[in-house]
Amino acid sequence: MTSSVPNCAACPFKPDERICRTEGGRSPENCPTINKAELVEVARGEYQKTENAEFARQASLQERDGYANRELGYAKVRPAKPRIEETLDFIGKMGYKKIGLAFCLGLRNEAKVVERFFSSHGLEVASVICKVGRVPKEELGLTDQDKISIGTFETMCNPILQAQVLNSEKTEFNILLGLCVGHDSLFLKYAEAPCTVLAVKDRVTGHNPLAAVYTLDSYYRALK
Repeated sequence: MTSSVPNCAACPFKPDERICRTEGGRSPENCPTINKAELVEVARGEYQKTENAEFARQASLQERDGYANRELGYAKVRPAKPRIEETLDFIGKMGYKKIGLAFCLGLRNEAKVVERFFSSHGLEVASVICKVGRVPKEELGLTDQDKISIGTFETMCNPILQAQVLNSEKTEFNILLGLCVGHDSLFLKYAEAPCTVLAVKDRVTGHNPLAAVYTLDSYYRALK
């Protein structure tokens, strides 16, 4: 029995054959481009709203600017910029002057570098560490055995407060740097300004989670 739940990740067709990219293209039975046509139109309407129109336009222009050699044809294009440079470019495209940086204690050294980078380009940066507020983990109902350092006072990560601090500073755009799984979710839930992610937490791979994805059929096969 074929599921009707959209699953683009399992689409069996080559990229250029897919209906989402080519008029008259091919599609599986659970293709959302076909089966969710009403939502396609709803989303198109959202892009016409003032708060979305320019943001979406500049995001597409940023995608364009991430490639070089476009004039030579698609087969010749190559990546042109690392993500931190693309982030700076997008901030410039949107005319933002004040940005927020929500980072993890474990990436405090990286946060210093990132803050200096954006500040050196004339931006005002408000940065907030995950441990802000010094709230004990016991307030989450955790016990001593639930701590990283057993037998000591341990401050909980506080992504809600991180978001609230940046909200209070009226940041125009926020950058997440290394927040834990779940903590990043809460930050995104409470942040008022648009957000992007510069790096995610992966303690094993040096914050490169795709390393495990690329090796799921070999070194990390035990995860499957």
